[in-house]
Amino acid sequence: MNLHQLRFVREAVRQNYNLTDAAKALFTSQPGVSKAIIELEEELGVDIFTRHGKRIRGLTEPGRLVLQSVELIMQEIDSLKRIGKEYAAHDSGSFTIATTHTQARYMLPKVVQAFMQKFPKVRLSLLQGNPKQIADMVKNDQADLAIATESIAAIEGLITLPCYQWEHVLVVPVEHPLLRSRAVSLEEIASYPVITYDAAFAGRSKIDHAFGLRSLKPDVLLEAIDADVIKTYVELGMGVGIIAGMAFDPERDRNLRAIPVGHLFGMNTSRVAVKQGAYLRSYIYTFIELLAPTLNRKMVESAMRGGENYEL
Repeated sequence: MNLHQLRFVREAVRQNYNLTDAAKALFTSQPGVSKAIIELEEELGVDIFTRHGKRIRGLTEPGRLVLQSVELIMQEIDSLKRIGKEYAAHDSGSFTIATTHTQARYMLPKVVQAFMQKFPKVRLSLLQGNPKQIADMVKNDQADLAIATESIAAIEGLITLPCYQWEHVLVVPVEHPLLRSRAVSLEEIASYPVITYDAAFAGRSKIDHAFGLRSLKPDVLLEAIDADVIKTYVELGMGVGIIAGMAFDPERDRNLRAIPVGHLFGMNTSRVAVKQGAYLRSYIYTFIELLAPTLNRKMVESAMRGGENYEL
């Protein structure tokens, strides 16, 4: 048994059981991957994969247990490598953050700027996607941490900690009739075409739930992943927009007005997520502290040891 065999098994699963793609991802040959997996199965005395002819189709029951062990072993190997790198160069290396557009565009610039001033030798990368996509990036070791709304707290294999709370705002053109309302209601909003986030983003489920409780079906004219897109169409007079409060800037958005609607849709919590059992470089702890001053390394390490999400 060797590490190459374990890597081949893990990559075969990640590539949806396509050995050709697994070989390409690992820069080796398909026959070599197939041979190594067969040799591992012979050594273990069980079939790891189900097959149809020469093609693998899925995991057997013992194969699922083997994969769990493989993931743990490879994670420990990755941790050993990172420990070595950190002690060789504690203030340099690479750091990949997976996050949503809203976080990357509106919340992270000042945090990233402060981080880069502290660690100018660190190569920082930002990957964007919806909450499920960025969670998968962390689980598959494509990113060191993820930042998104509380939806990522329910994803198995991640440890999440709260960063900050925010509420949605209703954005409307200057002199819109809703600006004269003392307390905007769901019924009033539903009387206009609505422009808001795609279902996978920024607390959209809470928006839908609030309308549903009142048996209201707003006319959602347009869905987008980008608050700037939403605001553009609101400026054109096509409807009213519902966006994250952090995405509205009175100086930049001078042709719009924002109405807080947290009383209608509730508060949202943005969370930072790391892979359960992962080894974090020291500067990643510093980044988390810059992102959420209420958190510190001791809290993060305690949550990771306990294997549970941390709550406010």
